[in-house]
Amino acid sequence: MSASPQAVPHAVAAALDRLAGDLPALGVAVSGGSDSLALLHLAAAWARPRGLRIEAATVDHRLRPESAAEAESVARSCAGLGIAHEILVWDHGGDVPGNLMDAARRARLRLLAGWAAARGLGAVALGHTQDDQAETLLMRLARGAGLDGLSGMAESRQQGGILWLRPLLGLRREALRDWLRGQGIAWADDPSNDDPGYERVRVRRAIAALGLPVPALARSAAYLAEARAALAEAAVAAAAGASADRGMLRLPLAALQDSAPEIRRRLLLAALRWVTGADYPPRGEDAARLLAALLAGGQGTLEGVIARVRGGVVEFLREPAAAARGGAVAAGLCPGATAVALFAENSPPDHPAGKQPWGLFSDPPSIPGAHKPGDIYAPRTLLWDRRWRLEGLPEGAEVTAAGEAEVVARDWRGAGLPLAALASSPLVTAGGRAILPLLDRREISAIPLRGLPEFAAILRSH
Repeated sequence: MSASPQAVPHAVAAALDRLAGDLPALGVAVSGGSDSLALLHLAAAWARPRGLRIEAATVDHRLRPESAAEAESVARSCAGLGIAHEILVWDHGGDVPGNLMDAARRARLRLLAGWAAARGLGAVALGHTQDDQAETLLMRLARGAGLDGLSGMAESRQQGGILWLRPLLGLRREALRDWLRGQGIAWADDPSNDDPGYERVRVRRAIAALGLPVPALARSAAYLAEARAALAEAAVAAAAGASADRGMLRLPLAALQDSAPEIRRRLLLAALRWVTGADYPPRGEDAARLLAALLAGGQGTLEGVIARVRGGVVEFLREPAAAARGGAVAAGLCPGATAVALFAENSPPDHPAGKQPWGLFSDPPSIPGAHKPGDIYAPRTLLWDRRWRLEGLPEGAEVTAAGEAEVVARDWRGAGLPLAALASSPLVTAGGRAILPLLDRREISAIPLRGLPEFAAILRSH
């Protein structure tokens, strides 16, 4: 859909009604550029009569001298609208190895997710437009992407415990800028948006030079997304015989053998992500080799997951060595925030969890006078290895992977799980004791984060 400046507010309100109408609060990511600044003003106007709380955040990537001033400008805009605003700084120390744009994007998502979780915002709206969708389609086409990649950006995506919304995907960037001009609202232009050293800029220029119709490109992405959704439902049906047991997934071998190649691929990738909690699947070539091994009755390890055929079943379980690579996580000191979002292994220093990159801490019990905002406390609940929620942790406890030695020292065979599954499960050490919650059944509970409903959700996710 393309809209005139006069139609922009109605189009955005309709999208927000559809995507966020039942939410009590909504976060908005605002860079200060035209797209996100338009989203901020339009979301504020939409939320006001509905009594919905809007908060905003700006990530200062510290990559340009102007970035701090631009973030402060957004803060002033938010103050004028009566919207709470926070500046999130990417503290990279001036050294960003590898792909700068990708590293900045990942840091931005980490910081925004941590902010949203701490502020009690279940969803964050992003300012991607129809132009961004068309550019994304061509960029992924150039990389040889499959159907999932060519489906473009989703209007709604759950990732890292946050719902990410894109209510501007149906609107052209120039329509938003015309609306801003009509309102007398100025925006900041990031010079990197005109730097041909970046792929997206080159693609944007190619679209203009060739006269490619942006709405048609975006429409193609939408058609491909519909096809992707149909295949996802076929994969869910093929997985009807799957079972989940304490962090391990079992899939009937026949589900792979009897399915079309694309359905097999989807089942495998979803199973790997189910075990690890990863936001994205592994490389296609690696997955194809593992799939071939399984169809031949063998086994393999990929992305920290052991996949193996046992009888007529394919087992997917965490590789003990991969679980152990995270080291020991102290269930200890964390600032008194409401919650901390968990994104990835080896989180950088700017991650809100500080030195606890594997953990998501809950509030302590609400005891009057026991603590106040900013106090340091030992939480009783910890998310570990993106797979387990541990409850009832004593103060000073540390959590790590159990390892085979701890397992075989116990009567483990009656647990109904393979040795490797138990060796990759959490081990809690506290007060001189080593507690393996899956076997010792003491006061500490280990609850898996994912079951069969989550497997189906991963199959359907975009």
